[in-house]
Amino acid sequence: MSIIKPRTLSGFMELLPSKQAQFERMMEILRRTYSSYGFAALDTPAIEDAQILLAKGGGETEKQIYRFQKGDSDLALRFDLTVPLAKYVALHYNELAFPFRRYQISKVYRGERAQRGRFREFYQADIDIIGDGKLDIVNDAEIPAIIYKVFRGFGLQRFQIRVNNRKILSGFYAMQDLSEKSGDIMRTVDKLDKIGTEKVRNLLIGECEISEEKADEILKFISITGSNAEVLSALEGYCGRNEIFDLGVQELRTVTANLTAFGVPEANFAVDLTIARGLDYYTGTVYETTLLDHPEIGSVCSGGRYDNLAGYYIDKPLPGVGISIGLTRLFYVLDEQGLLNPELPSSPCDALVLPMTENITAAVELAEALRNAGLRVQLYGEQKKFKQKMSYADKLGVPFAVLLGDDEIAAGKCSVKNMKTGQQQLLTAAEAAAEIISCLENNGPIILEK
Repeated sequence: MSIIKPRTLSGFMELLPSKQAQFERMMEILRRTYSSYGFAALDTPAIEDAQILLAKGGGETEKQIYRFQKGDSDLALRFDLTVPLAKYVALHYNELAFPFRRYQISKVYRGERAQRGRFREFYQADIDIIGDGKLDIVNDAEIPAIIYKVFRGFGLQRFQIRVNNRKILSGFYAMQDLSEKSGDIMRTVDKLDKIGTEKVRNLLIGECEISEEKADEILKFISITGSNAEVLSALEGYCGRNEIFDLGVQELRTVTANLTAFGVPEANFAVDLTIARGLDYYTGTVYETTLLDHPEIGSVCSGGRYDNLAGYYIDKPLPGVGISIGLTRLFYVLDEQGLLNPELPSSPCDALVLPMTENITAAVELAEALRNAGLRVQLYGEQKKFKQKMSYADKLGVPFAVLLGDDEIAAGKCSVKNMKTGQQQLLTAAEAAAEIISCLENNGPIILEK
């Protein structure tokens, strides 16, 4: 039989165990934070009916979606977690309590060109709140407040959640008699951080087919900057000419006020009129989050309000607001930048029990006692020399090796070796558990800012 060369498809990430442990730790923080705000865990199928996923994707969705036939079925891999959520809520409408709050951490698939930090299969970590008929604007402020807690939980301080409202943009374009082209304009403006002002201006004139004068007016408008209060004050100067615009300003003012009430420092959020989001289903508040010291990474968390998304699946208004972290990409770029804390234990166990006798009964009992104390414990079962056992412990990266030989058994104790410091102590099983737990409690943040 010929040997097939093993390979991983381009755009798909596989991690070694130590890196996977760091990735899992980030997901643990996400689950814990999302749950602390009363969000229920949810999962949806990776494969859906293509008609469901393409009902209102907009933008580049149809070009990037993985679509295939199985018999007579037209199927597709989910592009994001928001559209499947809309389907889920419509399908289970009579069984859910509203507002429905869910979080989901799952893989999604996009058939775009694979490049550094951009994947075809990747994890998203989403939270969404869905209302029945109406959804108060205060929810638009709670969502980014939760993201603030998540990023602080990761250990980050210098990040900024940028906030805007698409009603403001829609109303402004209506003032310019550009309503029919507003979707194209927003998708173009959304590229500002990636391609710069001049290229955006050229696209507005060339592809969106608007005049140079109106292109300049758009760029002037979205260039309004300053403190949050200063930007909101500048927007007031445009009010009174379009109802949608006025409503957007009112909503944005409410969101920023409530973000402060939720405990988010102004250093971590800013009104930014360039934020539009490329997907057509966003209708109100929109968000993007960036790391201030690493603007080259781009947005690491985005989302917003979508009032009409579920209308394709049910004849009821089910407005929602949510935000998504591109977790795989965030992890990749943080690792590439050397920002993941190398001191965090990444071993699959807290302690490795190494029997030094042929009869391993006492070692099995010791391992169980340590597990019962709440530790993750691996029992080494290979009949190898001591040097080989310690080499295995080193390669696995275990924080503690627990040695059990005849002398330890006779004394009713075990030898606990701190693999980082080299210190070794003779302790009872209870003392060993307490010592290991104490040393593992203060490991520091996942992410280190430089």
